[in-house]
Amino acid sequence: MHSAQELVSNIEGLAVLPSVYHRVREQLESPEGSVLEVARLVAADPALTTGVLRLVNSAFYGFSRKVDSVERAIPILGLQQTHELVLAMSVSSMFEGIQPQNMDMKRFWHGCMMRALAAREVAHISCNPASDRLFVIGLLADIGHLVMYQTVPELATEAWASAEAGNETLHEAERRIIGCDYAEVGAALMDAWRLPHAFAGIIGAQILPRLSGEHTLEAELLHIAVAIAHADHDNEASDEAAAKIDPRIWADICLKPAIFAQLREAAELHLASCISTFFPRTAR
Repeated sequence: MHSAQELVSNIEGLAVLPSVYHRVREQLESPEGSVLEVARLVAADPALTTGVLRLVNSAFYGFSRKVDSVERAIPILGLQQTHELVLAMSVSSMFEGIQPQNMDMKRFWHGCMMRALAAREVAHISCNPASDRLFVIGLLADIGHLVMYQTVPELATEAWASAEAGNETLHEAERRIIGCDYAEVGAALMDAWRLPHAFAGIIGAQILPRLSGEHTLEAELLHIAVAIAHADHDNEASDEAAAKIDPRIWADICLKPAIFAQLREAAELHLASCISTFFPRTAR
């Protein structure tokens, strides 16, 4: 049996975020943090510059005027939003070329982006101010599976087959066969990257949001986003998928299950453009 920390330690080479992300984060956390310095850092990375400009000029943000330079884009976005965007793009570039055994990476990134967009949308609809952070957390929510298929591919495939056969849920099968589930592994990776504590807390509790303590509300929003991505993957009707979510979660976020279809449609609206921005090789 394997622990989440053990699996993450076995992909140490992957668990290193690029230096540009850490330098942007330093600016965010510093009392003297400078928008101009962040713009300089982003502008020094051609791929990051291209991605930021493509995204800031897309319907995803919906700015009325074209933004033609990083120096203009960063002040518009602000330090916090730029931090989340650089993190998302850093992660996508790190993992996009990976081809684990028995894993359809095009489908995997499709699901990750659905979670990200759905998390952003449900946060926005519920008036949660952390919609951009929830976008990144949604993008990273299933990253534990990528670790599993890199480190214990046979066991991960066995767990998936058991869940597909209807014998148990996927996370139950993973705990029985591997020793930990994808949410635990994802949380361990967030800790290994030394991301803000909320990332590990929310991702680790996406299956049972009430385990997230102070981050329960955000974990509930992610839980709904995960359900939307699963419904998309399984071609499940929105009303059926919404009915499976604990009524207490809908009550906590002050939304009704009927909103599920609207959230799903909003995520689908930006799916193709965001995949082409974050995962250009996958979109080809």
